[in-house]
Amino acid sequence: MNIAFLMDRLDSIDPVNEATSHLMYEANQRGHTVYFLEPHDLYIRDNEVVARMRNISVDPDLSMKRYWRALINCLKREELIFETVTDLDALFLRKNPPLIYQALEVLASVSDRVFVINSISGQILGNSKLYALNFPEIIPETHVSRDPARLKKIIDGFGGAMVMKPLQRYGGEGVIKVSVRDRENLNSLINYYVRAYHPYPEREPIMDQEYLDVVKKDGDVRLLMLNGDIIGAMRRVPRDGDFRTNIHAGARAYKHRVTEKEREICSVLKERLVKDGLYFVGVDVIGDKMVEINCVSPGGIPRINRLDGVKLEREVIDFVEKKVKEMNRRKTDV
Repeated sequence: MNIAFLMDRLDSIDPVNEATSHLMYEANQRGHTVYFLEPHDLYIRDNEVVARMRNISVDPDLSMKRYWRALINCLKREELIFETVTDLDALFLRKNPPLIYQALEVLASVSDRVFVINSISGQILGNSKLYALNFPEIIPETHVSRDPARLKKIIDGFGGAMVMKPLQRYGGEGVIKVSVRDRENLNSLINYYVRAYHPYPEREPIMDQEYLDVVKKDGDVRLLMLNGDIIGAMRRVPRDGDFRTNIHAGARAYKHRVTEKEREICSVLKERLVKDGLYFVGVDVIGDKMVEINCVSPGGIPRINRLDGVKLEREVIDFVEKKVKEMNRRKTDV
């Protein structure tokens, strides 16, 4: 199979701890031809979607660090492959947020002929933290507004701490805990986050969400779901003096056994995720509430592998191979 990864620069990746590098490694181990491209490598030639790609297939059975050095060396070669995107069998969209919408728009016209994971329409929908509002029964109390007075009233009315989140960022960036006990800073923070100095239509809407106390002691749980089913999990505990559980924010990962409540939460998500083409996602749970769905380059594979002695990337590539075969059968039946 021809498998491409549209992603960030290879030299910006920590291969030992990134899910993308493990997915690439597994595809290479199976003898698939692996390509690398970035969003700006897409273009249109004679009405067809074409990409400037690098063939980064290398010898199998290397250690991860040696494998990654071999990939970097592939970039030093001058040859670029100008490949029609429909000649690919599968395309992983693993570019970290924010989404490059122009690239997604270009790919939309070929998404019925190449298996894309996660789907273009699904990523557009699921990229925003607002996607969680499709599941009101399993999320904390949530409000979204660009009006500072309304946000302040919500926090006052809640009577305690809340978590304030920008809608489009990731990795815990911009997520803060606010409280009515610090009124002067609260007003300043709200005005800053919504960009209150702009006219109302140009302000940025902000999510206010119930603060769940259990996060300080127990952290959260990252569940990895594939085609609507849980394939792995880890607990993430924030560092001292922080409440954010993102690994990028300094949290630590621990082994975790999936609870019945977490399975119930994922059963609520399953049908909608699969319908939207969000086949491989990370779901974050605090206590008994789902707080976030990560569908753009979800991470966790390497750490869960080390904690549980598994290789989750094998399940993901198995799934992609299966979906490509199904797509090819449909093509021949037409």
